[in-house]
Amino acid sequence: MKLERLISIIYKLLNHEVLPASALAEEFQVSPRTIYRDIDAICAAGFPVVSYQGTKGGFGMIEGYKMDKSLLRSYDVDALITVLHGLSTVFDDDQALGTIERLQTVGPERHTPNLSVNFTTRRNDPEALRLLRTGITEQRIIRFDYVNANNERTTRELEPVRLDFKYSNWYVYGFCRARREYREFRLSRMLNLKLTAGFFAAHNVSRENPANSFDVQTSMEEVVIRARPEALSEVLDHFHLSEKQFHEDGSLTLRILVSQPLEAKWLWAILLSFGSGAEVLEPPALRGILREQLQKALQQYKEV
Repeated sequence: MKLERLISIIYKLLNHEVLPASALAEEFQVSPRTIYRDIDAICAAGFPVVSYQGTKGGFGMIEGYKMDKSLLRSYDVDALITVLHGLSTVFDDDQALGTIERLQTVGPERHTPNLSVNFTTRRNDPEALRLLRTGITEQRIIRFDYVNANNERTTRELEPVRLDFKYSNWYVYGFCRARREYREFRLSRMLNLKLTAGFFAAHNVSRENPANSFDVQTSMEEVVIRARPEALSEVLDHFHLSEKQFHEDGSLTLRILVSQPLEAKWLWAILLSFGSGAEVLEPPALRGILREQLQKALQQYKEV
């Protein structure tokens, strides 16, 4: 639309000293003549646009002209720009980049970022994230194969509601047509993800996921781990928020609360990844499970 293009041109002129008409025409996919008419309209609206001649000529705002900065504090602008930058790297979002450009016009003149956020992970495919976001915004059904925590592979159709980034992983929450209820799916376990031609009506769901709620008082159990000095950094990377007690020999005892640790395969994998660098002290049943897992692994390499 013309109005949106005019607003975008204004913000671009505020963020760049000089912009050639040809560059603006290419970006907005219109003719240079249309850009000249847009510039005339912007000038008529009271914006002090200056025309520069020559091979490096173009259009820019008169020196010293700035937008009113009273709406947002510099802290607000910095925080918004940081989050939007992180999202734009994942979703390749032109709208987010446009919003960043507009925010920069009301931010500090010399901006040095003091915070960086990166939402990309080694476990997730950015293209899959973009496809899921398209499904959410266009209200289109998605189909995929899913491997659950019990290593069962099923085909699902989902009416996606939102994407969540938590625990260093991306999740999609929506209405599962196979189970006829709202479910959450971890993106790293989704295979052969596709957008279907089917559409669905908008959902009215709360921000919290009822399926993920549980009674913390009755479901959590304590796991005690002793980490050797050579494994401190790796153990702390996984269990930094646990209760910690350092010892004179440089080792560390950690106490962590885990929901059903005897069934938490994700926890087993982490503990086994420490090798001889860490030992589970409690509960005894968990020690037995880890020993059994190690014996199974050794059987696979018995001929080595």
